[in-house]
Amino acid sequence: MTFQEQLLDNYLLISALLSWFVAQVCKTAIDAYFNKGINWERMTGSGGMPSSHSSTVVALATAAGISYGVDSAIFAVALVFAVVVMYDATGVRRETGKQAVILNRLLLDNPFAWTGKEFEKKLKEYVGHSPLQVLMGAILGLAIAVGMGYVYGYFG
Repeated sequence: MTFQEQLLDNYLLISALLSWFVAQVCKTAIDAYFNKGINWERMTGSGGMPSSHSSTVVALATAAGISYGVDSAIFAVALVFAVVVMYDATGVRRETGKQAVILNRLLLDNPFAWTGKEFEKKLKEYVGHSPLQVLMGAILGLAIAVGMGYVYGYFG
């Protein structure tokens, strides 16, 4: 079996990557709908609906549970990893985004107060997620991992 075949045969990896990709496409489409145009940065950027972070890690944990059982060490590691990532997305990273909004507003209101090179570009405001965005990402990740479970033959 070639390296590429081995990668494509990896249910956990493909579930997680597909879940990330679908979440990013959804996020870009939702952003385009509300902002009346495509912002291609949304395809790789963080923040927004649904959370690609939670989609990815929940798909990984779900696939691990399906593949190895919920009593396995790999599932335990993946689940704890998913919880930490989702907690972080709604906590520290969300607060960082809120602070960026305020700092960008201050910079726009008084651009002459800032002289350093670190303020030549706006700070990223889309870095965290609301609990709803994380929940929707988690549901997407669960659905994709279960769907891929059928593709990989884990279900009848």
